Amino acid sequence: MLTIPGLCWLCQMPLACAHWGFCSRCTKALPTPPPCCPRCGLPCASTHTLCGRCLQKPPAWDRLLFITDYRPPLSGLIQRFKFNATVALAPALARLLLLRVLEAKRHNSWVQPDCIVSVPLHSYRAWRRGFNQSDLLANPLSRWLQCDYFPKGVRRVRATPTQRQLNARMRRNNLKGAFRVDFPVAGRHIAIVDDVVTTGSTVAEIARLLKKQGAATIQVWCLCRTL
Repeated sequence: MLTIPGLCWLCQMPLACAHWGFCSRCTKALPTPPPCCPRCGLPCASTHTLCGRCLQKPPAWDRLLFITDYRPPLSGLIQRFKFNATVALAPALARLLLLRVLEAKRHNSWVQPDCIVSVPLHSYRAWRRGFNQSDLLANPLSRWLQCDYFPKGVRRVRATPTQRQLNARMRRNNLKGAFRVDFPVAGRHIAIVDDVVTTGSTVAEIARLLKKQGAATIQVWCLCRTL
């Protein structure tokens, strides 16, 4: 389906501000996730206290922000973005994530990051795809939030099989030694940007490396969290 510039990506109605990408009605109609743990982002009884999983074995990051569960209509747009090379979607999707970040800021549950990093692709996969979807989301976010962005701050130094067909344990083993950090980390508040967090294995491996090098806090920002 072709989308004419200046129309909402979902309802195809004209936009008052063409660069927004989504009209206010479609933005408000996005599915609201159930109450989720502020740290791991999985369903729990309260959005203000940690779930039992995080109390027993917290993830390597400190906070996870996402827009909604991986379900329509956002899941379909993400697939178009990643697999059909619809890179024009990037600013609109990044703006949705910005709105979520600003909402967390209003509720005093957000730490201003010093810098943003994106989840990297291996160079061969990035060459085949032609772009890194996480990079296209992180770049405008850093500009809007006026914080540093290190597009090659985290590198994937080892090619790994795709994660989609692996279970959680296999994903963790698949990613050991796959990343390298190439920017000064100590004392920084860092946000890791990805499109979708499923088991969290990828961002957990990156977060562990950042914490090991002295990061003060680590947030994970993603479009969708698989619940």
